[in-house]
Amino acid sequence: MKQIKIGVIGAGSISDLHFGSYAKNDNAKIVAVCDLNIERAEQKAKTYGAEHVYTDYHELLAHPEIDAVSICTWNNSHAEISIAALKAGKNVLVEKPLCKTVEEALAIEKAVKETGKLLQVGFVRRYASNTQILQKFIQNDELGDIYYAKASCIRRLGNPGGWFSDIERSGGGPLIDLGVHMIDICWYLMGRPKVKSISGNTYHKLGNRSNIENLSYYKASDFDATKNTVEDLANALIRFENGASLFVDVSFSLHAKKDEISVKLFGDKGGAEIEPELLIVSEKHDTIVNLNPQIDNLSFDFVKAFQSEIDYFIECCRTGNETISPVEDGVEMMKILCGIYESSKKGTEIHF
Repeated sequence: MKQIKIGVIGAGSISDLHFGSYAKNDNAKIVAVCDLNIERAEQKAKTYGAEHVYTDYHELLAHPEIDAVSICTWNNSHAEISIAALKAGKNVLVEKPLCKTVEEALAIEKAVKETGKLLQVGFVRRYASNTQILQKFIQNDELGDIYYAKASCIRRLGNPGGWFSDIERSGGGPLIDLGVHMIDICWYLMGRPKVKSISGNTYHKLGNRSNIENLSYYKASDFDATKNTVEDLANALIRFENGASLFVDVSFSLHAKKDEISVKLFGDKGGAEIEPELLIVSEKHDTIVNLNPQIDNLSFDFVKAFQSEIDYFIECCRTGNETISPVEDGVEMMKILCGIYESSKKGTEIHF
């Protein structure tokens, strides 16, 4: 089978992981780069040997040789570009979140069905080795019925600013940026149950805290300390139709002692932690035991997970196999995220 020829749309920071992963896959070839910033696009094209550079994604999509695209743009353009790419006959890997609204998500899903093309949502944690190992335990009923999960991703000082803090471009703050990963990995490992209700809260108390000194953090290239229209903190209790529940909290800014990440699942036969490190809790001979897997990466390895995600996408493009992060899951995740924002805005539980 031929090499899959790739166009990357959006050459910002997250694109580095896409570029680097495609470059290491012998079955992929980067042929085109598109970015509104022509200098940035030219620099990435030079680094990764792409022949074509564009500032208009329509021109990239019109290139007949391109088989598939990675969409690494602002969240508010994901739907528009994804639909255009599908209609142009390209397979699509779109960064999370799928888009900004449920209506946009449904429009993307419709385009996937109409065109018959592949769309893979960038739920990169699904492709991590520790996730895949835990999934084997779950599929072999080691945890039993998973009825509760809790996830937390707390940044004490971590609002990147720029488009991340502009609700028009991002669609939200830590919930849509960090929470999407935390919620998805729990939901995925819980068996993707249908949502019954959501009770959510968001808080705008601290802003981007640009006054803080002596503690460094990532800032977007267009960081502007005067502009911030997204929440600092979000939390939610999500109930599912099968009786299970999930609690999540995420922050860009919080008066916390340290940054924290935690993902835990609890079943009637065992439990597990996947963040900060993979650990399985079981019961053997009337004694509770902790099972520590002997594996290369107990924690989430960002670079290796991205490589696995890209490799999986290329394999699906070549074989026609289904992806493990399809558009349908992207739609459900947008229902959850938008449900949390709606619940917070209305001050009441949302029922589906």
